[in-house]
Amino acid sequence: MDKNHLRIITQLRHELHCHPELSMNEIETSRIIKQFLRQYTHFQIAERGNWFYAVKEGRSPSQKIAFRADMDALPIREDAGLPYHSVNEGVSHKCGHDGHCAALCGLAMELDREDLAPSVYLIFQPGEETGQGAAICKELIRQEGISEIFAYHNLSGYPEKSIVYRRGLTQPASEGLKLVFCGKTSHASAPEDGSNPADVIAKVILYAEETVRQRTGGLLLCTVTGIRLGSGDFGISPGEGELCLTLRAENEKDMKDLETEILACAGKLCIAAGIHLRHSLHDSFPETRNHEESLEKILQAAGNLQLQVMPMEKLWRASEDFGWYLKECPGAIVYVGNGEGHPALHTEEYDFKDSILETVVDLFCRLTETWTGGGDRELSPVPEEHFAENRAEN
Repeated sequence: MDKNHLRIITQLRHELHCHPELSMNEIETSRIIKQFLRQYTHFQIAERGNWFYAVKEGRSPSQKIAFRADMDALPIREDAGLPYHSVNEGVSHKCGHDGHCAALCGLAMELDREDLAPSVYLIFQPGEETGQGAAICKELIRQEGISEIFAYHNLSGYPEKSIVYRRGLTQPASEGLKLVFCGKTSHASAPEDGSNPADVIAKVILYAEETVRQRTGGLLLCTVTGIRLGSGDFGISPGEGELCLTLRAENEKDMKDLETEILACAGKLCIAAGIHLRHSLHDSFPETRNHEESLEKILQAAGNLQLQVMPMEKLWRASEDFGWYLKECPGAIVYVGNGEGHPALHTEEYDFKDSILETVVDLFCRLTETWTGGGDRELSPVPEEHFAENRAEN
C-alpha cells in the first residue's frame, strides 16, 4: 500500500473515531466518508437514504464485486485517554467499525489508479450492531447483479495482522425475544387479589434453560439479558413484568424452534395465572456461512502476500449481519488479528489497531486484481437520482 495513503486513512480512522454514532443514525459518519471519497478518489457515490455505496466501473460490465464496511458505534463510554477520543458522551467505536470504513476508503484510493476488469462496489452499511443494516443493503446485490461480496472484521486474541478464517458456518444466528407480562397489581399482604407475573417469569427462564440443556447437536443458547418486575416497594405486589432473552444457534431453524417452544410455555403459564402476554423480536441476525470458493479466493490472495493465515477452530459466537448478503450471492468474511493480548471488542479498553489497515487494504487489493467470476445477471437498475455529484473536477 502507498505509505502516504496509509497515513491519510489512519487520520481518517481517527476522525471517524472522534464522531461515533449509534445504529441507523450514522449521519456525520456518512458525511465524513463521502467527503473523503470525493476528495481522494473518482469513485461514484450513490445515495440510498441512510446509507450509501461507492462504485468504480470496470472493463467487463458483467463482472461485479463488492466489499462491505459497517459504520455504527456502540453505547459504551470512552475516557479521554486517547488523543482522538469520542466527543459523543456514552458512545464510542468499541467494535472497530471506524477501522472497517477507513480500510475500504484506503482500498478505494489504491484501486482508483488501477485499470480493473470487474466493477468494484464499496458498501458503507449502517446498523450492523442491531442487525438492521444488511437486511436493507442486501437489495443492492440483486439490483446491480453483484457476483460476489467480501468483508472483514478485526479480532483480538489472534496474532497481529494474521488472517483468521473459518470454513462454512463462521458466526451463528441470533435474535432478541422480549416477553411482556400484564397481570394485576395488589397489596403485598394480599397477593392472591392480584396477578403477579414473578412466578411465570421464573418458570419461563427455568424452562428455557432446561430446553437448551437437553438439546444435543450444535450451538444453542438462551441468555437472560433483562428482567423488569415491580419498583421494589415492599408494600406492592407488581402486576407487570418484562423478560428479555437472546436466542442464539448455529442454524436459524433451531433458533426459531426454541423461540416457538418458549412462547408456547409462556402462553400456557400466563393463561393459568390470568396474565396477558405479548412479545416482540429485536436485533435479528442470520447465520453467517462462508462460501467455499469465495473463501479460497481470499486465502489465495493472503498466500500471495505471504500473510500469516490461521484457521478459527471454534465458532465465533458473536452474530454478524453479513449473512444477509450471503443469502443473495456467494461471498466470505475473514478476520484480521489485532494481537493476542489486545483488549477484547465491546470493552472500554479496546481501540482499533491502526497497524492492520495496511494488511486489509493489501489483501482486498490483491483479491480484486486477481478476481474472476460472476456472469450476466438480470438487473433492476438503480434510478439516476440515487447518484450524488462527485468532485467538481471530475
